[in-house]
Amino acid sequence: MIRGVHHVSLSTRNFARLLHFYRDLLGLPFATSYDWERGSTAADQVVGLTDSAVRTALLKAGNTFVEIFEYLHPLGTPPLAGRRACDAGITHICFDVVDVIGEYTRLCAAGVEFHTAPLDIGGVVRTTYGRDPDGNIFELQEVIATGLPLDLQTLVPDLAGDTRRLT
Repeated sequence: MIRGVHHVSLSTRNFARLLHFYRDLLGLPFATSYDWERGSTAADQVVGLTDSAVRTALLKAGNTFVEIFEYLHPLGTPPLAGRRACDAGITHICFDVVDVIGEYTRLCAAGVEFHTAPLDIGGVVRTTYGRDPDGNIFELQEVIATGLPLDLQTLVPDLAGDTRRLT
């Protein structure tokens, strides 16, 4: 039974830079970390690698977590510059915000790149896409219409006590 999304994980070759972006610029609070050294058989089996070693950070993002991974061994490939939203794979991470224009302005002042200023889409959401330091696309979205299925308020408020399947 799936209860929801626990975390989204980003692999990077520059842990400090990505941690700074998500923790310090976006303001996601640090929750925990759980690094492992080379020789962890269980970790190697889970990630499908041999002799892996990582450093991690798990950051709180409202009702889920954002996890940052840096593989110390084996080294991953560098970020794919210019990856487009239409390319196969995970296209973006969307953050639900209050005052998307204020967040956009604050992050622009910090040097964050965006595709456009926030746009009002049909009176339902105000949204914009930006890029983290590795080029991953993130979305800042403010739901401006109420009572719609995409509003986070419509999700089950207490997943720990709920046994219904989320569909």
